[in-house]
Amino acid sequence: MCAEEKGPLIGIRHLQSLLLFLVIVVNYIARLNVSVSVVAMTDAATTNPDFPEFDWSEAERSYILSSFYWGYILTHFPAGFLVRRLGVKITLFIPTLATTILSSITPYSIEAIGWQAYCVIRFVMGLFQGLIFPCIHEHLAKWSPPSERNRLGVIAYSGMDCGSLLAMFSSGFIASSSMGWPGISYVSAGVCGVWCLLWLILGANNAPSSRLVGQKERNYIERSMKREDGFHAQKIPVPWRAIWTSVPFIAIVILCIAQGWAYSTMQLQTPSYMHGVLGMDITSNALYSALPFLAMWCMSYVFLVFADVAMSRQWMSLTTLRKSINTVAFWGPAAALIGIGFLDKSQTNLAIALMTISTGLYAGNGIGSMMTIIDMSPNHSGMLMAVTNGIGNLFPLLAPLLVGVIVTDSSSRSQWQIVFGITAVVFFFGNLVYIIWGSSERQPWDAENFLRPHDSENIMRQNDFKANEEDKQYGTMTNVRRERTQE
Repeated sequence: MCAEEKGPLIGIRHLQSLLLFLVIVVNYIARLNVSVSVVAMTDAATTNPDFPEFDWSEAERSYILSSFYWGYILTHFPAGFLVRRLGVKITLFIPTLATTILSSITPYSIEAIGWQAYCVIRFVMGLFQGLIFPCIHEHLAKWSPPSERNRLGVIAYSGMDCGSLLAMFSSGFIASSSMGWPGISYVSAGVCGVWCLLWLILGANNAPSSRLVGQKERNYIERSMKREDGFHAQKIPVPWRAIWTSVPFIAIVILCIAQGWAYSTMQLQTPSYMHGVLGMDITSNALYSALPFLAMWCMSYVFLVFADVAMSRQWMSLTTLRKSINTVAFWGPAAALIGIGFLDKSQTNLAIALMTISTGLYAGNGIGSMMTIIDMSPNHSGMLMAVTNGIGNLFPLLAPLLVGVIVTDSSSRSQWQIVFGITAVVFFFGNLVYIIWGSSERQPWDAENFLRPHDSENIMRQNDFKANEEDKQYGTMTNVRRERTQE
């Protein structure tokens, strides 16, 4: 394709990706500010003592912190059906608007009812935010030409790391300001509300439905995906049987299970190990807490540059590129976790370095495997993301239970070595399955008419049957005429 046929260098497709980046940022700020909020509410002296303080037990705090995720896992599967029925623009607007409302009523609800109200609000917020990532994948599939999919995908999903950083730093600053801990919720509501307005004005389900995109860019996007006029008005049925018997899809599901288990252990349990064994209180140090997210944000663009160069110079196929980057993203952290398990209190700096490197390398997961779902099936990407992400998010709830069984003494390095060893094996096995059976090739069951050949075959059979019946009737009539003629 010639350069002049590619549309504008910066276009509305990039604006859509930026809007996806921002929606992840604002929703992550609202999701993750709870850790700072709970501290500020229960120990006002550390922030602004002019606001009410609550005497919540450790159990009550844990209920508040976990309540979001119990709601979050419930709506991933329904999200796939909802986004197909309503479209991305409405479906993505709903959870962000709900987050705006829920965040705005949080301070009043807590003061009026207590920690139970906070749990309910967080649970409901999780229910709504479970819709977000299937929408993100569906929108990227509609707007991303294959040659730009890595770039637009990384721009969008880097919002997770940016949102985590902003939630960590802004929440502490707000809680210490004149706004106090209620300000954390009000600011979260404000940024989510601003995004809702931007989305209503600038967002569009696809290029043909956008009033902002030019004809040249619209043709480029639609032609690159080999879409005919009227494509987006079609209701393409989901070939469930073909999907669940597809080896590359099963490989992605196994990879997501490994990812959910191993990454949650890496992010949630490593700080506990470093506190219990190495004597480091990493969560109280803003720099140490921010380093992993900063490393992931920066490394996501490093992987993007490498992927762009590799594809433009044709160093390897897309499938090989994705598997190579994902291997670094999975096996690198696996090795780092094993290394961390052998460190002692005299090697805390090395522990921080390994933790930062491992999370930074994991950023390759975006290009390495998340975009593979769109490669395999751009027509069903939202539904497939709902399925794989829904299954993958079940395991972060189970992993802490296993850790609780293994680690009976948080200062025991040998017990933590078992945890890290299991996590490394999960990382290794999940990626190995992906290397052997994964694929970035568009699958046959993604075709719009995949289920139609069966109907065509039935019609052909019916026509053949009718023809045979007509032949029989014609033959009978011919015999009757012949008999009459002989008489």
